[in-house]
Amino acid sequence: MLKNAITLWPEEYWDSEKKFFYMAYHTLVFLDYYLTIPTRPFTSPLPFTFTEPADIPADAIDDVIPDRTYSKRELLDYLWASREKCYSLIMGLNGEKLNERFKENWEDGMDYSTLEILLYNMRHVQHHAAQLNLLLRQRINSSPGWVARASGEL
Repeated sequence: MLKNAITLWPEEYWDSEKKFFYMAYHTLVFLDYYLTIPTRPFTSPLPFTFTEPADIPADAIDDVIPDRTYSKRELLDYLWASREKCYSLIMGLNGEKLNERFKENWEDGMDYSTLEILLYNMRHVQHHAAQLNLLLRQRINSSPGWVARASGEL
């Protein structure tokens, strides 16, 4: 559904209406991040810088700012790479790996089992895909239909 929302957003609004881009970018960076166990080192193929409010450590991945406005194709390629990463992670799961920890290295950071972070990640993507669909409905009075099952292509 995330792919369909990004694909449907009109090119003519890509550079002028940034809310859609930033939300899609945020969703993709965190999709990738939540699939990274252990959490460090984490790097994104679409670079970003951190915002650094006084109460957030410099290495915290709370708010990221893209280094530039990436193209729709770059975001879709990143989504594809993250989908492959997710598939590999799930296919490699066993009892031991399900209990590995996704643990952030700062106070009050996340500390979830692999199973928990996979569920958290899915909910995060669904949440933002719904927001992107709302933006599409508001801007062009259209949005992609419900996707009940991911395609089998990998």
